[in-house]
Amino acid sequence: MQIIQSIQNRIYEIRGERVMLDRDLAALYEVETKVFNQAVKRNLKRFPPDFMFQLNKDEWERVRFQVDALEKSDSLRSQFVTLKSGRGQHVKFLPYAFTEHGVAMLSGILNSDKAVQMNIAIIRAFIEMRRFNIIHTDWKEQIRELKDKISGHDAQLSQIYDALENLLDEKAAERKWEDRERIGFKR
Repeated sequence: MQIIQSIQNRIYEIRGERVMLDRDLAALYEVETKVFNQAVKRNLKRFPPDFMFQLNKDEWERVRFQVDALEKSDSLRSQFVTLKSGRGQHVKFLPYAFTEHGVAMLSGILNSDKAVQMNIAIIRAFIEMRRFNIIHTDWKEQIRELKDKISGHDAQLSQIYDALENLLDEKAAERKWEDRERIGFKR
């Protein structure tokens, strides 16, 4: 379960898709990012744009802070994938992002035992996230319905409060009229 949680932490939302970056996948498969990308490029026909795409600079800047925070807290990182100082510290090429279908396609080009195990775990993580999202979508809909009902009740309660306030004001005005000191002739 810990491995699935670790994988879910590496799934980002970019361009409205849930994706994993090439460097994260390479670390999970225990290969260098360069070797990983070479294997993908040799099989580019398997990866149409809806399976894999390269991030632009803006997207990478937005995701980079999440990646850096994950690298600081994650113990599953491979030493040769995360260079901390010296040469290779900065990303030379913008990373590739793989959708769930792209990750599934990776199983056809990476055949090591580790790659097969990781592929199964990654697909399970995507499935778990989808299931979680479905549950939360139902909750969001129910909360939205309750909010609509409550806002309707707020308007009705406000009208009732105003009506009660008017009645109390009328009663107060009547008491003042009846309790006033009479002037003029008394019989």
